[in-house]
Amino acid sequence: MKIAIPDDYQDCVRSLDAFKQLEGHEVTVYNDTLTDLDALSAQFLGAEALVLIRERTPITAALLERLPNLKVISQTGGGAAHVDMEACRRQGVTVMTGTGSPYAAAELTWGLVLSAMRNIPAEVENLKAGRWQRTLGTGLKGRTLGIFGYGKIGSLVARYGQAFEMNVLVWGREGTRQRALEAGFDVAESQADLFQRSDVLSLHLRLNDDTRGIVNAGSLAQMKPTSLLVNTSRSQLVAPGALEEALKAGRPGQAAVDVFDTEPVLKDALLELPNLLATPHLGYVEKDSYELYFGDAFSNLLAYIDGQPVNNLAR
Repeated sequence: MKIAIPDDYQDCVRSLDAFKQLEGHEVTVYNDTLTDLDALSAQFLGAEALVLIRERTPITAALLERLPNLKVISQTGGGAAHVDMEACRRQGVTVMTGTGSPYAAAELTWGLVLSAMRNIPAEVENLKAGRWQRTLGTGLKGRTLGIFGYGKIGSLVARYGQAFEMNVLVWGREGTRQRALEAGFDVAESQADLFQRSDVLSLHLRLNDDTRGIVNAGSLAQMKPTSLLVNTSRSQLVAPGALEEALKAGRPGQAAVDVFDTEPVLKDALLELPNLLATPHLGYVEKDSYELYFGDAFSNLLAYIDGQPVNNLAR
């Protein structure tokens, strides 16, 4: 089968152990990211299968109409919101999803918390430039860690905060709050209470119609001037432009983000702010996670090719 794998930024997919599963198939891996419809359709024209790296390339109805040879899409991870499922059904394209792991994203989240609170990136650069101890960091012990969304990743980050002797405060839906109480964590009285009390506030919500823009200018204005907002989930959880203006106003005092509205991003007004720490969407970009994601995606694809029952069909 002719298989295309787009958006492999680091050209690392071919180095994975899981890639050996595709021996005998005609596999083309692309390292660039295309957004132009003509360029995308030309790139994928001969492909019978696409293996997608998370949500990096949207699969739209207009694109699908130009891919007459496409039979199947195997998705890394469990989400397929970037794929037009109705258009796939019309064209008879099978879409399969896989599984993922919360650990890499949770670990990166905690790395951002420590890096921002202790000014680690700035002090590394200071030392390389011959400047010794130019900032005063802030410790975590005894401070309040706010968790907005107590799912798989949020619950791990809550446990990391507990290990650092932080006071963990959770807010989310009713089920979220109940699970947090059962785990022994405090629950905020309201979303406003969470934003007001948190010294570090980490977002761990799924993006949907209810959560899009749930963090707005009013929410951010309630944060302490000494607090840190961390977003390794989805940038669209924050209302457009709200974080930039909030950081300029000093509430919160700083932010650490791993996600952006449009990716990849090389220039963004946020990146110019001195109180922002940013990474290029590294949450799931880790060796063990990639082996899991691609191992699943390739196994699903081979099952489809061999005519075996596929249990992971996207809905």
